[in-house]
Amino acid sequence: SAAVAASAVAGGVGRHLNTTELAKAAATREDIVLPPPASPARPVPAGADLRIPGLSSFTTPNKDFYRVDTALVVPRVDASAWRLRIHGAGVTRPLTVGFDDLLRRELIERDITLTCVSNEVGGPYVGNARWIGVRLADLLREAGVRPPSDGGPADQLVARSVDGMTIGSPVETVMDGRDAMLALGMNGEPLPFAHGFPVRMLVPGLYGYVSACKWIQDLELTTFDAYDAYWVKRTWSREAPIKTQSRIDTPRPFASPKAGRVPVAGVAWAQHRGIARVEVRVDGGAWQTARLAEESGRDTWRQWMWEWPATAGSHTLEVRATDRDGYTQTDRRAGTVPNGATGRHSVVVAVT
Repeated sequence: SAAVAASAVAGGVGRHLNTTELAKAAATREDIVLPPPASPARPVPAGADLRIPGLSSFTTPNKDFYRVDTALVVPRVDASAWRLRIHGAGVTRPLTVGFDDLLRRELIERDITLTCVSNEVGGPYVGNARWIGVRLADLLREAGVRPPSDGGPADQLVARSVDGMTIGSPVETVMDGRDAMLALGMNGEPLPFAHGFPVRMLVPGLYGYVSACKWIQDLELTTFDAYDAYWVKRTWSREAPIKTQSRIDTPRPFASPKAGRVPVAGVAWAQHRGIARVEVRVDGGAWQTARLAEESGRDTWRQWMWEWPATAGSHTLEVRATDRDGYTQTDRRAGTVPNGATGRHSVVVAVT
């Protein structure tokens, strides 16, 4: 029928436009040359990566970096058409900026570890990358924003993604001097589409669901009392600093190492506080102090290693970390809801 034919034509045109838009988005990403940062990251210390087989590398390659979001289809945004609007309570000079506007600004480069609140104890949803972007606090100040401690009326910054996601962050935290940024690059290249190209938000020390908006297009200043972001409406906490955690990467659960000296190694994180100590114990015995890798910064994870004089039999290895505020991981197990899991990671191995 004529209706069926018209529908088929419309569908074909839609598919063509979609394919064209995707190709243009890919082309704009390929054409981007990230300028040198005005404030480069300091070189990663040689001792920050222990290079032990089975241990997560200090820097997580983009292809291996975890992805947790609600996008059924990864948005592919044309950077040349992208705009970010900054508006809301306390904004005296509303801003609209494009991608090239951000590239022309003073860029910072930092190593920052991200963590998802849905990460169970010992889970994989944590990764460390070198990010390049624009200081978020500078943009907010340019828009006339003041934090609550300086009399600003807004205590929540709501980020909106092109796919409709909303993420709320404390204005005070974003503007307290930490390296909160609008990131444009990841590990030396423009952001991958799956990780938020062309621009995403990062706030060191906060779980991703209250800080790490991907495919961002809007920033609104408001209050926590006036608005609940996406995950808050679904029983998660309004504010969620990352909890001090540690993980055993090697040996793996149910591994069968040979008796003798066995390296037990992993990573620990307490972003924006830093890791002061990691301890390991076997079968509920005395805690043994692990050797820490050199610290690259307090916003990154830290590798650790303990050499275990393993004896034959089944054994349980357990780890705990202490941050630079003096807090030691609790042994109380709690799930991820409403603001992150607690407890200590353990693995069972059979030494032969």
